[in-house]
Amino acid sequence: MEDFTYKKYKIYGKRDNLKMKYENLYKVRPIKDLKDMLNSSTELYGDKAAFLSKPKGKSEYEPITYKQYKSDVEAFGTALTDLGLKGSKIALIGENRYEWSVSYLSIVNGTGIVVPLDKELPVNEIENLIVRSKAKAIIYSGNISEKIEPLFKKNTAIEYFIGMDVDSSDSKTLSFKALLEKGHELVKAGNRDFIDAEIDPDVMNMLLFTSGTTDTSKAVMLSHKNICENLMNMCSMLYIDEKDTFLSILPIHHTYECTCGFLCQIYRGCTIAYCEGLRHIVKNLKESKCTIMLGVPLIFEAMYRQIMNQAIKQKGKAAVKFALGLSNALRKVNIDIRRKLFKQIHDSLGGHIRLFISGAAGIDPQIARGFRDLGIPLVQGYGLTECAPIVALNRDCNYKDDAAGLPLPNLEVEIHEPDADGIGEIKCKGPSIMLGYYEDPEATAAVIKDGWFYTGDSGYIDEDGFVHITGRKKNVIVTGNGKNVFPEEIEQLLDRSPYIKESLVYGRGESDGDTVVCAKIVPDREKIEEDIKENVIPESSVEEIINNEIKKVNKQLVIYKHIKDFSIQDEEFKKTTTRKIKRHEELKNQ
Repeated sequence: MEDFTYKKYKIYGKRDNLKMKYENLYKVRPIKDLKDMLNSSTELYGDKAAFLSKPKGKSEYEPITYKQYKSDVEAFGTALTDLGLKGSKIALIGENRYEWSVSYLSIVNGTGIVVPLDKELPVNEIENLIVRSKAKAIIYSGNISEKIEPLFKKNTAIEYFIGMDVDSSDSKTLSFKALLEKGHELVKAGNRDFIDAEIDPDVMNMLLFTSGTTDTSKAVMLSHKNICENLMNMCSMLYIDEKDTFLSILPIHHTYECTCGFLCQIYRGCTIAYCEGLRHIVKNLKESKCTIMLGVPLIFEAMYRQIMNQAIKQKGKAAVKFALGLSNALRKVNIDIRRKLFKQIHDSLGGHIRLFISGAAGIDPQIARGFRDLGIPLVQGYGLTECAPIVALNRDCNYKDDAAGLPLPNLEVEIHEPDADGIGEIKCKGPSIMLGYYEDPEATAAVIKDGWFYTGDSGYIDEDGFVHITGRKKNVIVTGNGKNVFPEEIEQLLDRSPYIKESLVYGRGESDGDTVVCAKIVPDREKIEEDIKENVIPESSVEEIINNEIKKVNKQLVIYKHIKDFSIQDEEFKKTTTRKIKRHEELKNQ
């Protein structure tokens, strides 16, 4: 199969006539659907490890080849088809693991429609989403069996409960393992119902529920074409190949991890190592010899703080500052000593990391630059579930740390009704845009107009074609004099403080009709106590210290953006599984 590359594409920026040609895109092979993707990847990378998995009771990673993965997908898909689930919706819920990945492609590559669900949801919400989706079967992990078992007696449309960790089938549950074995037997006996099933790339095969950080979750309908276009286009912008190993740490039900941390790797011939949990990231990075890690800002920010705090404790602040200054000065004359100079840091992350990719929310540019100064490039992208998911992406060879990235090839991006500063709602059009919201034509019509998807995000496109996100339209604070304040901008400045774990900025209406900017702060009491003990800061109350930090932030802002009031709480904010703050829940009583 021949590779292809896009020769050029257009980007529409602040002005309608702004057009740019993109050159040097990486070559990617064409795929028409995810079955075609798996078949062609197996032909190319058959004996290579597709996954590194730790079976229960094992302490070391065990490789699973592309050939074995394809064989298991075909066997399990055959077993599901044999159950009479052809054309049905099948819910899939569990942690990141091999059985989840087998189930996903077994469903979409010839059986029916996959409905990935968040394992962190409470029982009543899981039931609600199952009812809304009309799922006829559910495949689940043993770790959440206590959430699934109450559904046995519920009057839902579910006909089959399939347990990933059930040893043998009984009257209530079917065993994943037993079904997989049966599927292999059926295939061996000549059953090709699943293997020969035709894929229509333009119909719904994925039904994804959004995380609902600002509103009730919506059910997004995606097709093979949506996903495949996104895979080809984003891989033409970032260099990823069969020599790369990814550590899978984000919840795989979410489209960001599913497309960018699972399907992308199968497409490009990479190896996927499953992380055993957030507290095991560093250990698993070393064990898997990971080269690329996909994450969210909170993870990378925590990693960077820990790395720098440890370096300063060991070497001293002056020594670290000198090393960074020397390295950056040498880089200006094309001498790069970062991996040698900061070898201890690289070794602490496994010694093989070549790239970090951040998504799901905007990352502080200082964190991206900080990792790059240490010799670990970090790029960020921007996307939404409705866009399958990537809209814009910084390239490894062309990036801006304060930007969301460049629009993907074959995706038109424009700013709707920009204001005097060029800021307006981001809208996009292209083959990766969703089919619509499931059984909700009104909600679909509200966001898709004349082929354009209106993202609900505000931003602008600069003269170089980079997309910049200023915040969610729903979150914007409008002051009494009509000025727009984007809370995300202020939160980023607050979160740079070593004494603030996280922050939430919002507007509060006053009796005189004005709106003032306020903040909820979660302080880092441990860091505050440590710095007081070491005489880094004078002894004072947490409130006084946070007040001083807010004053520093206000000095960086125009007056109408100043934080006028704040409150302190020790409990961290409620978050989605991709670590985004559930803003509407935190502010509903404000």
